[in-house]
Order: sequence, then C-alpha cells, then structure tokens
Amino acid sequence: MRREGILSDNTIRQFISFTIGDEEYGVDIMAIREIKGWTASTALPNAPTYMRGVINLRGAIVPILDLRARFGRNATETTPRHVIMVVAVGSRVAGLLVDAVADILAVPAEDIQPVPQLELVATGFLTGLVTVEGRMVALLDLDHVFAFEDMDLSELNAEAAA
Repeated sequence: MRREGILSDNTIRQFISFTIGDEEYGVDIMAIREIKGWTASTALPNAPTYMRGVINLRGAIVPILDLRARFGRNATETTPRHVIMVVAVGSRVAGLLVDAVADILAVPAEDIQPVPQLELVATGFLTGLVTVEGRMVALLDLDHVFAFEDMDLSELNAEAAA
C-alpha cells in the first residue's frame, strides 16, 4: 500500500544521515557515491549562491551544492571538518556540502511519516520524516534539491556521470 509517495510495507530503507547545524537529514544510501573531506572548489560565474563551484573528482567535474544555502540560509563557512557527500540521481551527480556525516540508518518503510503540508514552510526538499532514537531526521528529495531551475548543469553532469 502507498501513502503520499512513501512505501508502506515491510521494506527496510537505508539512509546516510548528516547534519547541517543542529538539524539532521537523511539521503537514500543508494544515491551516495562517495563521502570525502572538504576540498576547495572553483567558483563558476553567475552561479546561484548555493552553488559553491566545481571540483575535479578523479577526472570528473562535479558541481558542489552548499545545502545550508540551498535551504535558504547563509552560506557555509567551510572548515577542514566539513564533508562533501557525492550523490547521484539518474544521470545527475553533485557534491553536497554538509557539516558532518552522522549515521547509517535502517528504517522500516512504515516508520517514515509524510511531511506536513504547511503554507508558510517550503517542504518540497523533503520526502518524509522519521524518528530515530529520539531524534527527528528529515529525508531529502534529491530530485528537488537537484532542480536547478535557474541554471543548466547538464554538460557538467554528463562529464561527471562518464
């Protein structure tokens, strides 16, 4: 049975959780390609504020998104402790700048709750919410995070996927 796009059966879903400030988010483990320490990126002209730039990852050019800025907050002031999570959705590959990786979560699909629809809060970045050991983890919708409506990264992503 499906509920608001969330599986509702005995399936166990796995996520990598990470932090941005005091908030914890999760990404489907199957989307993760690599987790690496912060590496300075090369800025691109006319890029939105959440686009930190690009890095060369073993010959592939990978755009780096600052999730803190993508969520409408100030840009991250990077330190060597920050982490880049390289993720892929379809043919799109990007690095997500986060504060730290927190945990690997195994969650029964029926425990994933739908995101409440609030008029004053943009919830499109999320697919669901789950409580794990007393903490609320917001599960990211990478398709929405990758919705670069104001720029075309298709050439960069084609190189990164190769």
